[in-house]
This record gives sequence, structure tokens and C-alpha cells, in this order.
Amino acid sequence: MSFPDIAPELKSKAPKLRGRLLSNQSLAELTWFRVGGPAQALFMPEDESDLAYFLGALSAEIPVIVVGLGSNLIVRDGGIPGVVVRLGRGFNEVAVEGTRIKAGTAVPDVKVARAAQEAGLAGLAFLRGIPGAIGGALRMNGGAYGRETKDALVAARAVDRAGRIHELSNADMHYTYRHCGAPEDFIFTEATFEGTPGDRAAIAAEMDKITESREATQPIKSRTGGSTFKNPPGAKAWQLIDAAGCRGLTVGGAQVSELHCNFLINLGTATAADIETLGETVRRRVRASSGVELEWEIKRIGVAA
Repeated sequence: MSFPDIAPELKSKAPKLRGRLLSNQSLAELTWFRVGGPAQALFMPEDESDLAYFLGALSAEIPVIVVGLGSNLIVRDGGIPGVVVRLGRGFNEVAVEGTRIKAGTAVPDVKVARAAQEAGLAGLAFLRGIPGAIGGALRMNGGAYGRETKDALVAARAVDRAGRIHELSNADMHYTYRHCGAPEDFIFTEATFEGTPGDRAAIAAEMDKITESREATQPIKSRTGGSTFKNPPGAKAWQLIDAAGCRGLTVGGAQVSELHCNFLINLGTATAADIETLGETVRRRVRASSGVELEWEIKRIGVAA
């Protein structure tokens, strides 16, 4: 399907725009699941000021959604009406300043972990275990292997829906487990993390251990979106899913991973509807089996076909 072309009107209202603005651009190749419909308009800003200029000129009636590397994400088959913002080259810098690392939000989490290791800064190796980019880690308080984003973040920058730029402290993010309390319309552009002096070899060994653990226990070479459901208080989502008999369960071209059953996989022919239906089937079976209501960790956006 396709949406009405709104790009010419958007460009006319922002004549000094420097970033790319595309109509009815497919989003499937931008997600790890490789599924989903088009964006009515896909905007890739040149830098923070270009993003602020665009949002300031954009009608408040037009919805805006931001996507990163597309790891913890299902784009529904009907696509996304309005504007999808995807940050790229202008948000891909990493700089070490003493014990702090400043990174654009399009930087992959693993790249920040490596920069910290090379600088001899401990406390950021956990980012090696999080698929996706820094923007996603900020928005969902991403965590792995005993640490979360909130444990290392000093400050973040963001642009709001009206094009205003904000500086946020760690406290301003109002973090809880896999949740950020900053306003939903904020598009994060930069993050500053704090590390502690450490031994480069020891940090490298820690990262290698994380890599080995992920490769042994997670289907990282498959078309997957990472952990599907949040761990309920005092329990592990994968154990509840396994106990409900869902390991290997399929719907259309989607399957619950047999290696780690809190991961859903596109076997090659899945639609977004297959994957989401499979997830809801898992939730229903877990609820019937244990009484626990699993919450989605993967973000689902867009409209059905």
C-alpha cells in the first residue's frame, strides 16, 4: 500500500532543509525483522539543528515517530502514516573526554563499548550485549549483563516536537526497568556516559565473555528483534514461555526461537502480522499457564495492512 505524498508540502514549509525527505519509503530493510510497510514520509536529518528546523516547521497535526537501527521494533504491514525520522551520519560521532564518553544517538551500542575499552574505561562493557543504537538504549533504559543505561548515563540532549532543544540530566530521564519517563515526543540526539578507569585487557575479556554468551544462548544470526518481553518481577520471561509449551511455536513464517524462547524469529517469509500474532499467542498461553501477563519489550508501530 502507499500513502498520499506529503513530501512536497513539507519541503515547501521548510525550504532550508538539508536532510533527505522521501515519500512512501519502505521500512522493512531498516528493521532487524525485515518486515513492515512504508513510511508516508521518511526524514533523515543532516544534524541536530536540521532536525530542530524541520520539526519547528512541521504542522502539529502530522504525527512523528523516530526509528533507530530497527532492532527492538516491529513495523506493521500497513506502514506508518505521518513522518518517520531516522537519525544517521550527523548523529554518529563518539568522543572520549577524560572518564566520559559523548556519543550521538545513531551510534551502535557496541561501538560505544569498544570506545570505552580502548580508552581504558570500565562500566560500559554491558553495552556490548544490547542490540541497536544509543537512542534506543536511552528511550527504553536498555540493559544487559547486570547493568542498565541509567547506571552509566550522565546527560542527554533531545529535540522536542516543536523543535526546541533540551538538556536532560540522568534524573530528568525518570528511569525504571526498561522504561524512560522523559516526554514521548523527545527525539534524543546525544548522550554522555561516565566510566571509571580500568584495565584495557580486563575490559576486553569482559566484552569477549558477553559476546560468547550471546552467541551461545541467543539466535543473533537470525532475523529477530532481540528480547520480546520484559522479565516480570521475580521471574524470567523465557522460563514462563518455555513452561507454557511455546518453544518452537510458529505462526505463518514466524517462530519462537528454540535456542532462546524470549526471541521471535522471521524464518524468511513472515509478515509483521505473523510476528505480532505469534507474540500475542505466547502472551495468551503464558497467562493461561502461569497467570502472568507478559509485557512487550519490542516496540510495535504503524497500522495493520
